[in-house]
Formats: sequence, C-alpha cells, structure tokens
Amino acid sequence: MKFFVDTADVDAIRELHALGMVDGVTTNPSLVAKEGVEYRARVLEICSVVDGPISAECISTELEPLLAEARRVAAWHPNVVVKVTMGELGLQAIRRLAAEGVKINCTLVFSANQ
Repeated sequence: MKFFVDTADVDAIRELHALGMVDGVTTNPSLVAKEGVEYRARVLEICSVVDGPISAECISTELEPLLAEARRVAAWHPNVVVKVTMGELGLQAIRRLAAEGVKINCTLVFSANQ
C-alpha cells in the first residue's frame, strides 16, 4: 500500500515523511494559497522533501490553455505528476498529454456523469 498526503503544508509533509508515512503528495492551487506561498515554489519545496510522485493540479478551463499549463507544470521537476479535473475537458487533456509522455492523473470522481 502507498500513502499519499493531500496537503501543501510542508511541515506536515516533513513530519509524516519522517515517520515513513508519505510515498507521494497531491496538492492544488487552493491548498497552496492557504499557505500564502507561490504555487511553483511550494511544489518544488515538496519535491525536495519527498522523492515520489507529487501531483500538482492545473486550473485552466479550456483545452489548449490546459494543455499548455500542464506541459509547463510537468517541466517543473521529474517527480511532478500533472493533475486535471475529471470531466470531458480533463479526459481530452489526459488523452493528449499521456500520448506525449506526460505523467498525469485526475481529480476524484464525485458523480456518474464525471
């Protein structure tokens, strides 16, 4: 089993990592905003603590801007996994980005329509 923590709180990540409880991290711009820091800088800081998959969510709401954002985010660090919102737009993005070799996942699925 692998443990992923869903936070942008680096102190909490360090504490759990020291206990051997963090295999990866998933975060998003709203969690980082609560920490009062810049998104890219926090994702890179998390990458310096955890040597595992670090999911960083994209927020663009149109396909081409989402693809561009995802490529930019993926280039931040080899451990970054791009996260997109599940839905028609997200599925289109996942298909194209995966074909390019971008590591990608999607947000939780909350309904059958998603």
